[in-house]
Amino acid sequence: MLRGFSFDSDMILMYVARIFAILIAIPIHESAHAWVSSLLGDPTAKNLGRISLNPLRHFDMIGTLCLLLIGFGWAKPVPTNPRYFSNRKAGMALSSFAGPLSNFLMAYFFMILWKVFHYLYFTTSPYPFINVLRILCNYTVAINIVLAVFNMLPVPPLDGSRIFLLVLPEKAYFSIMRVERYIMFVMFALLWSGFLNRPLSIMRDGMFGILDSATRFADVAMRILLTPSSTAIL
Repeated sequence: MLRGFSFDSDMILMYVARIFAILIAIPIHESAHAWVSSLLGDPTAKNLGRISLNPLRHFDMIGTLCLLLIGFGWAKPVPTNPRYFSNRKAGMALSSFAGPLSNFLMAYFFMILWKVFHYLYFTTSPYPFINVLRILCNYTVAINIVLAVFNMLPVPPLDGSRIFLLVLPEKAYFSIMRVERYIMFVMFALLWSGFLNRPLSIMRDGMFGILDSATRFADVAMRILLTPSSTAIL
């Protein structure tokens, strides 16, 4: 139980926090794809209005509900036309990697905020609004880690496949792209069966550990700021 909240309010806050995180994570992820594609010469997504922070331009109803309810889901794919890229496979890989990278950067930023509010709440400010901010940041970190990890799986049409397929000959690469929707059905069957739970959990925990280490300066700074004595042991 969270301090200051009943069971019902805990549940409400959890879903509010998830919705807040999804409203931030998905539009930035998909806009990153579209923006990098545009920079590399493909105007397809830009012309369709996909460089936008408007969630309605990116949400897939079923994928968003899955992300909200079970922790894994998907958005409306950003269309790309590799014929615009000077190097088709490299262009697809770079535009695809932009999405998970944006999630990693968002997770990094919100983990810093989460640590700030965490120390404030448990050290000096046990007020509900500080706790709400702490929980919003916590779920935003978690959702972004999930999106980054899930999309980096080397399974078409997920983003990771575009990077993995760089090592294949171009003919084989685009042959696989033509059947990626069928591969996706198999992948989601494995996901729903729970077969992927363990590897995804390992990847998610590993990324959390990396982010925790990379934001350790926030722990040190908050302990210094909130400790009366400058000689306190960190």
